[in-house]
Amino acid sequence: MNTRQVQFFFIFFQISCFFSSSLVFSNTLEDLRVWTSPNETRVVMDFTDEADYSYFILNKPERLVVDFKKTTLNTTLPKNVINNSILTKIRKSTPPNKFTYRLVFELKHKASKLNLFRLSPTPGGQYGHRLVINLSHPKKQLKKVKSNNTIYLNQGISRSFNDIIIAIDAGHGGEDSGSIGPTGKYEKHITLKVSKKLAEKINTMPGIKAILTRSGDYFVNLNKRSEIARKNKANLLVSIHADAFYTPHPRGASVFILNNKRADTEISRWIEDHESHSELLGGTGQVLINKNVDKDVSKTLLDLQFNHSQKESYKLATKILKEIKKFSYLHQKHPVNASLAILKSPDIPSVLVEIGFLSNPIEEKLLSQNDYQNKLAESLARAIVQYLKENPVENSLFFNFPNIRKHKVQPGEFLGKIAQQYSVTINQLRLVNELQSDQLLIGQIIMIPSNSNNL
Repeated sequence: MNTRQVQFFFIFFQISCFFSSSLVFSNTLEDLRVWTSPNETRVVMDFTDEADYSYFILNKPERLVVDFKKTTLNTTLPKNVINNSILTKIRKSTPPNKFTYRLVFELKHKASKLNLFRLSPTPGGQYGHRLVINLSHPKKQLKKVKSNNTIYLNQGISRSFNDIIIAIDAGHGGEDSGSIGPTGKYEKHITLKVSKKLAEKINTMPGIKAILTRSGDYFVNLNKRSEIARKNKANLLVSIHADAFYTPHPRGASVFILNNKRADTEISRWIEDHESHSELLGGTGQVLINKNVDKDVSKTLLDLQFNHSQKESYKLATKILKEIKKFSYLHQKHPVNASLAILKSPDIPSVLVEIGFLSNPIEEKLLSQNDYQNKLAESLARAIVQYLKENPVENSLFFNFPNIRKHKVQPGEFLGKIAQQYSVTINQLRLVNELQSDQLLIGQIIMIPSNSNNL
């Protein structure tokens, strides 16, 4: 064999090795992201192809070990995870053989629930093949606190009346970014900002309390969002989204409510799912939990419940459109009936508000502005209050005092002077604020009822 033949053989050998290696390691781990929510941590891994994996658990210390077949790494490790309830580090480790890539997830505690699943590429090409790992956080133990003699100021929230609970749902979150605007603005960020502003405005109002289905950039399952609302005994659910279209021209807000076809589907599901009947708010759940109730009765009760919820949703949706119209465009002038999972609760009137088109360059800019987000939050808050005044919840401040306000006690003020200022009686102030005495403190917040004479 001459020199030229040796050189040719060497080059051929290198090329063969290259292609052989490429065929053996046919997948690549491109990126790795960690999302933290109150109840779980989600790890999302991006691959060039569908992940072929297996996993096992190691104890003392707690570790999750995941092996990937025929996979190479194209991202930086180790990755330290800070301020997380369960995950501390993600690192690579020695694999069992040369055709396997091994990742180790170092845990603080044993995961109460572990779930691994693949996700296919998104139709728009935003994401490719993914593997998702959900690590449930350990349940927090409630500590018994010894009683002390600390006296807390009465902030004016009357315990004789029930707070009206408004569940505010910020659409998307975490891995689910929602729509993306022309300049790269994410729907999930905008909906969260508007939702937080709305919650803040609602929580300044007497007799109303807002709860968020998510308070950060993490994913919450659609069914879980309804569960959060129901667990908190929500009277209304308002879901915030931003619309999108494949052309930049459409603009304006829309409000969606549940359509009849989806309502019928949900009625059938609730009838079959007897174990969930106890979760329903109000009297319907208490009746349906009785196993002696036949399906016809169950269907009738659920039909009445859905019908009531749809009617109330329509009323609220109409108020919202009326308020948004005062300062912005409407894409749909009337509530739109739709089959959307977030609207499917039979016991909680629910609306989904598309606050504008993120695909429209003008509206993308507006929706990203703090002032415009404040306008949206204020309009939604006004619509909710108007609805509650016209449709007051029984045993709430709105039911007994529909025009209630707040007053901050100033130096030199006393109960009689405040009563005179607002043309109400001292007895009304005592009742609404559950005052044990007429002594007030500077800075104390008290509720001012309407000046009716029914007490």
